[in-house]
Amino acid sequence: MALVSALRRLGCVKLREYWTAAGTSGACLRGQRSFSTVTQSLRSDNKVTVHFINRDGEKITVKGSPGDSLLDVVINEDLDFDGFGACEGTLACSTCHLIFEEDVYKSLGRVTDEELDMLDLAYGLTDTSRLGCQICLTKSLDGMVARVPESVADIRQSKDGSS
Repeated sequence: MALVSALRRLGCVKLREYWTAAGTSGACLRGQRSFSTVTQSLRSDNKVTVHFINRDGEKITVKGSPGDSLLDVVINEDLDFDGFGACEGTLACSTCHLIFEEDVYKSLGRVTDEELDMLDLAYGLTDTSRLGCQICLTKSLDGMVARVPESVADIRQSKDGSS
């Protein structure tokens, strides 16, 4: 994982390309992309603005590339949302739980059964909750607002109190 972090800082790869190479599925994958396509994407000015409302109510505005998941954006922009994205987008926890406005929620696309299973375990679940690792940016989502819930529930932690 340290190699992936170093490469990301150099702008050579993104996490989802690592997942593909490692054989792990990510929601935003549409097949493995060539290095030149990734490089072009990184240089593109075709960014999507996302407004996060953190747990303190502070509005944080960042930009991501179309095709990035909201988890990618949080990681790439080094946003400090404690416990967010603990499973690194492998759909094995609910720590990237986000809450959306109704109109945005309706434009996010279909929710998979796997995501619904993870959402059932999320703290502060609402009717407009989704997992950030499953939401891929498109230009139509430019300006969207995503609220980070007050707390996270990581199902990977033991239920007997020991972590």
